[in-house]
Order: sequence, then C-alpha cells, then structure tokens
Amino acid sequence: MLAILYRKPKFSAYTQIRALVLLATFASLRWGEVSALRRTEVDLDAGTVRIRVAFVERSTEGLVLAPPKSKAGRRTVGIPQAIVQTLWEHIATYVQDDPGALVFPGAKGCPLRRSGFNTRTRWVDVVKEMGMPGLHFHDLRHTGNMLAAESGAGLKDLMARMGHDNVRAAMIYQHAVRGADKAITDAIDRQLEKRDDDEDGSAGVLAPVG
Repeated sequence: MLAILYRKPKFSAYTQIRALVLLATFASLRWGEVSALRRTEVDLDAGTVRIRVAFVERSTEGLVLAPPKSKAGRRTVGIPQAIVQTLWEHIATYVQDDPGALVFPGAKGCPLRRSGFNTRTRWVDVVKEMGMPGLHFHDLRHTGNMLAAESGAGLKDLMARMGHDNVRAAMIYQHAVRGADKAITDAIDRQLEKRDDDEDGSAGVLAPVG
C-alpha cells in the first residue's frame, strides 16, 4: 500500500490530491484536520504541521470550523522529509500567498468537502483498481499510526502524534505491531520444525559459510 501511495501520479492534474493524501497518511491526520490546514500552519523548513482546528460537517450548520475533539487534538506533528519536496511544490503551485490561505482548497478557494474530494478523485473506483476495494480515507491515518507504532515509540509519544487523550487507541496499534512480530516468529518456528523433520535433527547445527 505504501508504494502505491508514494508513487508519482501519471497525470499532473493529480499532483494536488497526491500532496493531500501523502500528508494525511504520513502525519496521521484526520480528514477535518488536513482539509482545514492554513498556509501559516505548515512549516516545511522545520518539517512540522500544526493542528489547531478542524472542519466538521453538521446537519444544522453545514461545514464549520471547530476545535479538535479533545485537548490532545491540538498538536504539532513532524512531517517525514521524504514528502517535504512534494509539499513545497504543491504550495508553490496551488496555495495563495496569504498566510490564512487553505493548503488544500476546493473550487474557487472554498473549503474542500469530502464528497467533492471523492468525486474529483473517483475514490471508490480508484481504490478498487488498486486492488483495495472498500479503502476509506480514514484508513490512510491508520497506516500512519501503524508506522508510528512500528518506530517503537512509547504510549505517550504515540498519543501525542495521533491526537488522543487516552491510551486505548495507541495500545491498539502497539498490540497490532506485536501481533505482526509474533506471526514472523511463528513462521520461523515452522521453518525450524520443517528442517528438523527433513534433516533428522541437524537443524540445530551451525553450517560453515564458504
């Protein structure tokens, strides 16, 4: 999945969308957070993005700016250097000079709605063509969270990056990583057992190299 996400698009029209997808994935951002980003909140020299507000769809008010769900949602997140150049190019091409300009604007500089994003990208069809039918935008954040957990970071650091104020979510990702390691360990055990059966116990003997 990571190779597909990071692959450069074939058509220049998708450059803007690519920057949004990469940032949402590798900085573990929610849709409302990434779509509400302003130019002043992205510091590519420092390699950080500041989350202060998020767009929320409300049935009575429509699309509104609101504080994050919890105090922990207000955070500063590091941006991997591997995607910084893509973000520089995106900002230079698509973002107005005004510090308050949206980083990922919709039509005529208006906020980009999720429905508009899905239509513009043909999201449902594209992820199906990629071999990942049913993939949702929020799954990009899950990918970023898994990568963060694989770094070996502690619970508090994971919580800070994800914008959570309780340990439950961070522990889920830590447990998932440990589960993957167990699967690897089990596979090695099966290989050793197979060698033991085939070689009548010689699997425990180190073989000289060369």
